[in-house]
Amino acid sequence: MTEGTGTDTPRGELTVRTMAMPADTNANGDIFGGWVMSRMDQAGGIKAVERARGRVVTVAVDSMTFIRPMKVGDVLCAYTEVERIGRTSMKIHIEAWAQRFMTNEREKVTDATFTFVAIDDEGRPRVIPQEG
Repeated sequence: MTEGTGTDTPRGELTVRTMAMPADTNANGDIFGGWVMSRMDQAGGIKAVERARGRVVTVAVDSMTFIRPMKVGDVLCAYTEVERIGRTSMKIHIEAWAQRFMTNEREKVTDATFTFVAIDDEGRPRVIPQEG
């Protein structure tokens, strides 16, 4: 895992960008980890829907370690990259980076690999179309 030092380059494509607000904080003023994870899931879902060309559901999240805290006013930038595509599922690597409030400084907050399954209208797994 790459440490966020402000000089590292995010892996993947910028998929979601949103500002952390006061309602998203814990008692210490740090942004809730669950808020960050939710934005990552949203970014992964966008990437998965594009690739699967239809509905998907999140079924797993591989190891997530928080490297740096986020603060109110920081902009969370979620980057996504498809790692592997199976018959009905795919693994998407997601990195969360903080663009610090009123600066151009950015630091990696966390990363994880999310697994999504393509589903049909009845919620059953369906085959992911080949690229083309």
